[in-house]
Amino acid sequence: MKKNGKGSSGPAGDQNITRRIPHSEAHIFDRIAGAVTRAAGRPAATILAFALIVIWAISGPLFGFSDTWQLVINTGTTIITFLMVFIIQQSQNKDTLALQLKLNELIACQELASNRLIDIEDLTEDELMVLKKFYVKLSKLAEKENDLHSSHSLDEATTVHSRKSKSPRVKP
Repeated sequence: MKKNGKGSSGPAGDQNITRRIPHSEAHIFDRIAGAVTRAAGRPAATILAFALIVIWAISGPLFGFSDTWQLVINTGTTIITFLMVFIIQQSQNKDTLALQLKLNELIACQELASNRLIDIEDLTEDELMVLKKFYVKLSKLAEKENDLHSSHSLDEATTVHSRKSKSPRVKP
């Protein structure tokens, strides 16, 4: 992506991307998964689940604590858990992608930020560890300055650090 001083020329400014995609099966599933995830995360869902367990436990003597009585709760909880894993994972994937895109836009619009970090989530663990070591080095440089407002970019850390150290600063 090309950077300029005023912001990015990336996808956030592209009007064609913001158009709605026609309803498809994936879009319908996405909406249902989002609604189920939000509903499952509410206190009422926890209260309902707890109430069902209490009702099931109280009904035990009525059914003589039979194998069928136990099978009802085991089957019900297994099915709900199985389905919720996929629904929650789908919602998590969407949320993670949206968050990554927002962070990418912030990186792309910052003049001194490294555009190489835009697709950082696609790097291997070894590549991420190399970057982590670099940021630890940046942190140590900033610590030496005793200035909470100093910062460094991936591409220009040493140069910016030298320039900042030599220039007089106005303290707030």
